[in-house]
Parts: sequence; C-alpha cells; structure tokens
Amino acid sequence: MGGAVVDEGPTGIKAPDGGWGWAVLFGCFVITGFSYAFPKAVSVFFKELMREFGIGYSDTAWISSILLAMLYGTGPLCSVCVNRFGCRPVMLAGGLLASLGMVAASFCRSIIQLYLTTGVITGLGLALNFQPSLIMLNRYFNKRRPMANGLAAAGSPVFLCTLSPLGQLLQDHYGWRGGFLILGGLLLNCCVCAALMRPLEAPRPGSGPAPQRPSHRLLDLSVFRDRGFVIYAVAASIMVLGLFVPPVFVVSYAKDLGVPDTQAAFLLTVLGFVDIFARPTAGFITGLKKVRPYSVYLFSFSMFFNGFTDLTGSTASDYGGLVVFCIFFGISYGMVGALQFEVLMAIVGTQKFSSAIGLVLLLEAIAVLIGPPSGGKLLDATHVYQYVFVLAGAEVLASSLVLVLGNFFCIRKRPEAAVEEEERHKPPADVRVDSREVEHFLKAEPEKNGEVVHTPETSV
Repeated sequence: MGGAVVDEGPTGIKAPDGGWGWAVLFGCFVITGFSYAFPKAVSVFFKELMREFGIGYSDTAWISSILLAMLYGTGPLCSVCVNRFGCRPVMLAGGLLASLGMVAASFCRSIIQLYLTTGVITGLGLALNFQPSLIMLNRYFNKRRPMANGLAAAGSPVFLCTLSPLGQLLQDHYGWRGGFLILGGLLLNCCVCAALMRPLEAPRPGSGPAPQRPSHRLLDLSVFRDRGFVIYAVAASIMVLGLFVPPVFVVSYAKDLGVPDTQAAFLLTVLGFVDIFARPTAGFITGLKKVRPYSVYLFSFSMFFNGFTDLTGSTASDYGGLVVFCIFFGISYGMVGALQFEVLMAIVGTQKFSSAIGLVLLLEAIAVLIGPPSGGKLLDATHVYQYVFVLAGAEVLASSLVLVLGNFFCIRKRPEAAVEEEERHKPPADVRVDSREVEHFLKAEPEKNGEVVHTPETSV
C-alpha cells in the first residue's frame, strides 16, 4: 500500500509518460472540472428555481445532491461498462447523456422533472466520463503519474472558479432555462475529451488467424481480498464524511459572525485559488523518486492536516481568522484531491483499478450523502457552527489514523513487494530475441491488429 505498482497497460506496452498522454491529461483535466464543479455551479440557479416553482431551498438542493449521488454511486456500473465496451465509447455516451440532461431540463415544468433530467441523466453522464478518464490517465502515465494526477485534479477548482460566475452571467441574461440550455451545449465538450482517449497501440502480430479476446470479469470483486484496498476504502469513506462539510458551511459561518455577504462569499474564492496551486504541487512532490514509495503516508498526512485545520478553524472569531482557515484548508484539500486516486492506483495496480475505483466511489457515495446533512442536523440542534467544524475535523483525523496505522501494522512491507514486482516485469537488458519467439509471444498474448484487446484494467 505504501509503494507504487508498475503499470504497463496491455502486455508488452509500457506507459508512454508523455506524447499523446498530454492530450489525455488535458481531457482528464476538463472532465474532472465538469464532474466536481458542475453540482456546485448549478446552485447559482436555485433562487430563480425557488421563485418559479414555489419551493424551498431544501427542495432545490436535492438537484446537487442527486448529481453527486450519481457521480459517486454509479461507480460499479461505470466499471462494468468500461470493462465491457472500453473507455472511449463509454465516455462518448456519457458526454451525450450529460448534455441531453441539461437541454431537457431547460423545458421542465416541475422540480421532479429537474431531479430526473439535471440530477439523474446529467449526473450519470458525468459519471460515465469521470471514471474512464482516470483509468486512461493511469494507462498513459506511470513514472509521471503523480504529477499527472495532480494536474488533472486541478481541473476541479479551476472550473469551479469559472462555471459559477458563468452560470450567474447566463442567468442574468437568459434566465435559468436559457442558462441550462447553454450549459448543456458546453457539456458536449465531454465528447471532445472522449475522442482524445486514444487506445494505446500494441505491436502488430504476424501472419496467422486473428486471435480471440480473453474472457474477463466485468466487475472484479477480488479487490476486497487485498488488505491495502480494504484499509483504503474504509479510510476514504470515513474521510468523505467530514471532507466536504467546511466548504458548505464556511460562508454561513462568516455571515453568522456579522461578515457582509460579498466578503463571506469571497472566502470560497480564496479557498479555490489556493486549491488550484496546491494540487499540482502535491502531485509533483509525490512523484519525486524518494517520496513516491511512501505516497500513502503523504496522503495520510494530508488527511491529518485537513482535519487539524478544521479543528483550528472552529476557533476563528473574526473574518481574518476565517481567511487564514480557508488558506490552510485550500492547501490540505488540494493535497487530498491530488493524492486520493494516485494512492488507489498504487495500491491495486492497472489490472484491477477500473473495478476498484467503482467500488470505492460507491462506498464514498453513502458517506457523501451522510456527511453534510449530519452537519446540518448538528447545526439545527445546537446553532453553533464551531461544533460542525469540530465534528468534520474529528472524522477526517480518524480516517488518517485508520490509513496510516492500517498500513504500518498490516502491510508495511508493501514497498519492497512493489520493487520486486517492478524488477519481475522489467525486460532483461541486452537480450536478443529472434522473430519466431516474438511471433510466439504475440500469439500467446492475443491482441488485434492495431487495436489493444479489452483487458480487465481499462478495456480500451
């Protein structure tokens, strides 16, 4: 769990760590931005929706909740689709669904219809883009994978800082219906990103009959036999209970202290701006040769840092204190965002990553639907924001302890095992192989002419 696993993609093909991989990274950056920022960006339309349909804030808030639930909860479904059809077709279908949902929402006449279109259809479309894009990123990068993950994760704060003002601008000029229609058009860019996910080309086989594709599991549940994966899944689920709570309540916390609305809203801008730079920096540091074998401990530290920041933020008594809190929270939040999937990739490797990420997202979906509402219940009962931040900090701190103690006591020898695995996969130097051996190898490892076969790890 503490070391990086060698990910070579299809048999005989190593990750290029560059080349077309930079186009894949750009596509993953855009997809990550849309996936994480869109549920928050649509919230700018809530007041107009409340006036049009005569409903309360809690009713409109279900739109974002359903979007997030679909993004996380459909993880196993995405894994099955990727393992069956491949990454690029699934992402193309997802981009069309995401756009169709927002276009259809612009014609809705009730809030229930909005739940179905914006929440379910668009949410499913974003989910079908998000997970395959991470799988492709894992396929194209190995040595530079931590840096690639950090750069891709930066799409979330960049798009959040962009989509929210854009949504407000669209609402002012075209109303919520026109805004939804234009946002639906923007989501078609997910199809462009899907087109960038070009499969890696395998060596062309020699003459002979076309090989058959090997059978494989659509959802590999054997990952639960990996102690590293189980510890990671438990820690990530506990972390999500408190991770998203402070950004939800920090603006209201500031207003409760008597801070003007504009200054209170600026706190999220500070948090997002710091987050933009924290994610690539964390990815670069994790990619250092001496740091990468212990990426799990760096991830645990980032969780501990985030939880400790929540606890200290609960003592803020004025606007300056909240600004300092948002700066440090942005740093720790960015570190967590950059490392969470990099560590999962290092734990399970390429072969099982498509199934592992789907199962982890499903577990996190349950936690993400419990965390913010439980904070709201605590606030309703006590009317004290400090208690909400203390609860969130305690949950994130607990997750860091679960991860680091589980890794140290259960699987601390994993770095050595990862090194042995790397040496085992490394081709021998200065060894000549004649053409007959190459032909035999290619026939033994079936691959279609010019196309990589569907494998359990990425199916591209």
